[in-house]
Amino acid sequence: MVDQTSQVTGRPYSEIEGNGYVVREFSQNTPTFELVWHRDKEDRTISTLHKTDWKFQLENDIPRKLTQTDLFIPKETYHRLIKGTGDLKLKIYKDMDCNCKNCTCNAS
Repeated sequence: MVDQTSQVTGRPYSEIEGNGYVVREFSQNTPTFELVWHRDKEDRTISTLHKTDWKFQLENDIPRKLTQTDLFIPKETYHRLIKGTGDLKLKIYKDMDCNCKNCTCNAS
């Protein structure tokens, strides 16, 4: 497992890589302005690892509560997190186009 803190990456989360997934943790101290609209290069499936009041929003959609049920995010679709109370911990599965076992093609 590779552990990358927000101080190392410059991103608003810390991340631990697992086998085929990553766990990201967003601190309750993350400034709201850092949770920006963005899109990713690959499809993703996310779920929370705990009960939370943080929300998720896809482009052209209303914000919805994050749950421990899987949520699919199509590649190149704008989306964002909306801060709630407490820390947020997500499990993220990235669907790579390259089918690499240990991707080094920069598809992620």
